[in-house]
Amino acid sequence: MATLGHTFPFYVGHKPIFPMDTTLAVVIAIFVTALVTFIIILPGIRGKMRLFWLLRVVTSLFIGAVILAVNFSSEWFVGQVSTNTSYKAFSSEWISADVGLQVGLGGVNITLKGTPVQQLNETINYNEEFSWRLGKNYAEEYTKAMEKGLPDPVLYLAEKFTPNSPCGLHGQYRLAGHYTSAMLWVAFLCWLLANVMLSMPVLVYGGHMLLATGLFQLLGLLFFSTATSLTPPCALHLGTATLHTHHGPAFWITLTTGLLCMLLGLAMAVAHRMQPQRLKAFFNQSTGKDPSLEWNPEEGGLLSPRYRSTAESPEPQDIPLSEASSEAWCKEEHHREPDGAL
Repeated sequence: MATLGHTFPFYVGHKPIFPMDTTLAVVIAIFVTALVTFIIILPGIRGKMRLFWLLRVVTSLFIGAVILAVNFSSEWFVGQVSTNTSYKAFSSEWISADVGLQVGLGGVNITLKGTPVQQLNETINYNEEFSWRLGKNYAEEYTKAMEKGLPDPVLYLAEKFTPNSPCGLHGQYRLAGHYTSAMLWVAFLCWLLANVMLSMPVLVYGGHMLLATGLFQLLGLLFFSTATSLTPPCALHLGTATLHTHHGPAFWITLTTGLLCMLLGLAMAVAHRMQPQRLKAFFNQSTGKDPSLEWNPEEGGLLSPRYRSTAESPEPQDIPLSEASSEAWCKEEHHREPDGAL
């Protein structure tokens, strides 16, 4: 094969590479669209409530976007190394490349990029995904990858996660992914309920659902960390270097969001106990006790007209029935006199 200009005629070319997972791109696009729509209508909210609405909507969209995005992200466990390694089977040619490994909740993503990209009369730039989500068969996907003749570094890393591999990574990360994904879906449902309750006069229960949202995110991280530490790490040797993995951005951003939800839920519980009127005012809800804390339309209130309080209304006057009748009779006679003159 090397005699044909260092090409490999029995191997198919690499497929086009999209910069990110399509499902993740759709999730990000949906939440960005919702944010842009809110920013467009934001100038219609006047006064102090504009800032309050901005904080509430941006924070809520951020939490929801993170919960969905990390569920489909492949950056829970990541690693990358630059090495000199063999390229394909039945060839003694070596290449210089960057090899990346990304382990997500639903599978493994392996990247191989030559340095430079053009080597051996080929464009060395691969991005392959192997999934173990429900309805997917990892072993079959690995077999198809071998039939396609993918480069050796890609097949080597994919083989480490097969069910028959002595490393045991398949059962370890598959179990962690299933339980963590389930916890994140429950957290997403709690986030939806929290938004519904915060738009109703049950703010304390909305705070409780925020606490539940953060709690389930932290439980998911606990399941992931526990399951991935059940077995000792497997050595991943690629040519002249060794690939080391560590927790990726998805893990840390989930931890940050979970702690944020817990903090917001606790703050709402304390505010409901200490300053319930101000908490209702922040969420643009009528307090019913202190009219000075309610937002009138000039201050930016939405559909919340400020009625005159009892102190501002005129005092009722007690007029005797006889006096009221005589006054009404005098007015009637006064209106009739001009008609009689004519």
